[in-house]
Amino acid sequence: MVDAIQLAALLTIEERVHLDTRESDEKILIGSESNPRKGNRSTSTKLLISPKIAGTMFKSIVPVLSQVPAEVCLGQQNRGMATLKTIQMRLKSVRNIQKITQSMKMVSAAKYTRAERELRQARPYGVGAQQFYEKVEVVPKEDDSKKLFIAITSDRGLCGAVHTGVARYIRGELLKDPSIKVICVGDKSRAILSRLYGKNIEMVAKEVGRLPPTFLDAAKLTNAILNLGYEYTDGKIIYNRFKSVVAYAVADIPIFSLKSVEAAEKLPVYDSLDSEVIQSYLEFSLASLLFYTMKEGACSEQSSRMTAMDNASKNAGEMIDKLALTFNRTRQAVITRELIEIISGASALESKD
Repeated sequence: MVDAIQLAALLTIEERVHLDTRESDEKILIGSESNPRKGNRSTSTKLLISPKIAGTMFKSIVPVLSQVPAEVCLGQQNRGMATLKTIQMRLKSVRNIQKITQSMKMVSAAKYTRAERELRQARPYGVGAQQFYEKVEVVPKEDDSKKLFIAITSDRGLCGAVHTGVARYIRGELLKDPSIKVICVGDKSRAILSRLYGKNIEMVAKEVGRLPPTFLDAAKLTNAILNLGYEYTDGKIIYNRFKSVVAYAVADIPIFSLKSVEAAEKLPVYDSLDSEVIQSYLEFSLASLLFYTMKEGACSEQSSRMTAMDNASKNAGEMIDKLALTFNRTRQAVITRELIEIISGASALESKD
């Protein structure tokens, strides 16, 4: 036997009224069949019963239906209310995300101002350290060379393609020479490169990017690289060179070993240089270059994050406008449908009287 509440849920107000007025024994088809031409794949329930049985069942469940919410009996209204609730939840989520992105934008703007100021102070460390190698014309050996790449990134994301650009550069070099060893400064470069080139990673320096880099951090990193035990002939420091608030570029700075510097053609110009002095200078210059590149990377990261959060806030605003418009239209449609049902029921009652 058909459940009484299920039967009442299938009947509109007008159908319920007309059940009492019909006296014929003709079967009534309750429910509608979906039209395949319109692409509606939803299934519908159809009941074939006589008017007398339907009227009797409807009258018997009136006390029960008075305790059932209207959303249970009216399927369309239930769907409309569910849609409104879903849109309202999405609106709330997008508004919360917009607040987060706006806050991150303001924090990044403050950090960017400090990073740019400190970058101007750290730039002489990088420029001065490279002048010696340029004057003595150090040339890396192509035969039997052991290369070491140092990727300058950080542990934090949400900053555009800052980290992926460095990883993409190193991936291109690894395709040419699979014997290159990599030191990842920051967990982001490790996460990208470890998928295909995990064996090439010699060391990973974490906890980078939480605080502004200092020369002490660069000195500790240099000490860890020198104590690593990997004797390289030459290599590169790959980093993001800051250009402007909205522009940066992936760049590299060459680094050399003691043997490469001693083999330079113009090294005899400096008469007082011996192996210990050159080794001390190599260690200090490596720390200076790491400090400079970390400052460049930090400034590029903060500027890129500020731009990314600004774009995210704008996109969230556009999404909020679209969702608000959809919510208003859906609510208007639900109200209109309810009014139509009320008017139809009233018209049916008047025609019965």
